[in-house]
Amino acid sequence: MNSILYIIAVILVIGWAIGTFAYAAGGLIHILLVIAIIAVLLGVIRGRSVV
Repeated sequence: MNSILYIIAVILVIGWAIGTFAYAAGGLIHILLVIAIIAVLLGVIRGRSVV
């Protein structure tokens, strides 16, 4: 389950980066970034080691 969180987090960060540079989605992209950061933090808090 933790690997799925990291995959989702990476996809959301990539989407945020694309949206930030393209100025396409505005505030929605930043919400996706916050969700990605929360997913990574949950993985770290649950004890998964960071590579």
